[in-house]
Amino acid sequence: MYPDLQKELDTFERRTPKSAEAYKKNLKRIPLGVASNYRHYDPWPIFVKEASGSKFRDLDGNEYIDHNLTFGALMAGHCHPAVMKAVEKRLSTGTMFGMPHDMEWELAEEICQRFPVEMIRFGNSGTEATMHAIRLARAATGRDKIIKFEGAYHGLHDSALVSVKPHAPEFGDIDNPTSVPGGLGVPKSAVANVVVATFNDLATVERRFKENPGEIAAIILEPILMNVGLCIPQPGFLKGLRDLATKYGALLIFDEVKTGAKLGWGGASEYFNVHPDLICLAKSIGGGLPLAAFGASKSVMDLISQHKVFHGGTYNTNPVSMAAGLATFREVLTRDNYAHVDKLGKKLADGYRKTIAKVGLQAYIAQAGANGALMFYPKEIRNYRDWTTIDIDLWRHYWFGMVNRGVMAQPYWWDEQWTISVQHTEADIDKHLSAFDDIAVSLAKAQQERIGQPVLAAH
Repeated sequence: MYPDLQKELDTFERRTPKSAEAYKKNLKRIPLGVASNYRHYDPWPIFVKEASGSKFRDLDGNEYIDHNLTFGALMAGHCHPAVMKAVEKRLSTGTMFGMPHDMEWELAEEICQRFPVEMIRFGNSGTEATMHAIRLARAATGRDKIIKFEGAYHGLHDSALVSVKPHAPEFGDIDNPTSVPGGLGVPKSAVANVVVATFNDLATVERRFKENPGEIAAIILEPILMNVGLCIPQPGFLKGLRDLATKYGALLIFDEVKTGAKLGWGGASEYFNVHPDLICLAKSIGGGLPLAAFGASKSVMDLISQHKVFHGGTYNTNPVSMAAGLATFREVLTRDNYAHVDKLGKKLADGYRKTIAKVGLQAYIAQAGANGALMFYPKEIRNYRDWTTIDIDLWRHYWFGMVNRGVMAQPYWWDEQWTISVQHTEADIDKHLSAFDDIAVSLAKAQQERIGQPVLAAH
């Protein structure tokens, strides 16, 4: 372990004793002491007391500029006034109906105006959205198998928990990756129906189609692979997938749970000018409440209308979440706010790049829309295998160093990315960059000592 990492860990422990106490109590009743495995890390996770705007405060009273934002689900920021006003109104008129109401049509209209879909059904999580989209694709094609990309995360159902974080030697050759279950409890039959390709490699995708003639129902992917920091699709890759799906009679599913709200007004379809057959949305469309949606053409969604594909859910179109979603689309995810976030994103990325060059850190900045990440690599990664070479101790040095300076630069885990909310300010970005500038020299020094040679700045 780097000496400076140990110093940052010691500082973290001194700053967060109440989180340590709360964590110890949780462990008695809750596995790992947290409600989701992604929230667990050593020595203990930060426990939150309250949040507002672009900041949150922990149990010990430490304040942080928040770029975690619930793993990217809060582009609205904490307690956005427009969302809170809409939610408060609904709390006194009924929190659940289990019956239709007018907001369903209103929010469906908002989504269909932005994304290349004709009909929408709602849910509560990204897992639900991708699960139902895959089921629809299988029903529409009469086929069972799907193609997903190694390292991609699409939720917690069986079809998604394949080759999420596979390890050598189980994952096979990069040109012919093996489907690996994401843990115990995933049936062998589920794994057999998910074939895996390499991101940014069209040849591996076409190989799967040829190996499974007439069996592939869909390709599912995040248009930007975000389970590895940020892995940008290379020019022509998304269009190539569109062409391959059409050529082989499969459907193309964009999992826009992360990108849908945060890339821009019209999501990845607008950003990259590639139109999928199905779109999955969640996270930031709810403005802080659980809300998800999946949509497609009328011909595909009619499978639900015809009772050929079942979709249900007691909590679907919960009026409180729907009110939050409407306020989010109409008053948060506006073109003016996207311009504001883009400006802050450019300022943050440019500031990082200047410091990286100044100190000679071997790293680069990947950035798109509200998301970005400091990537500890000598050159841009193109797939999951490239990502696995990261220096984890160096990343932890960065994360704890930033947290100790009042900036949660991204969720914990080196596969995550920052999010900029509409409530972040230039002052927030200045503080973020100041914190990074404060630890960058020690990062570069540690990195140089690890590799044993002078480090050239990455551009």
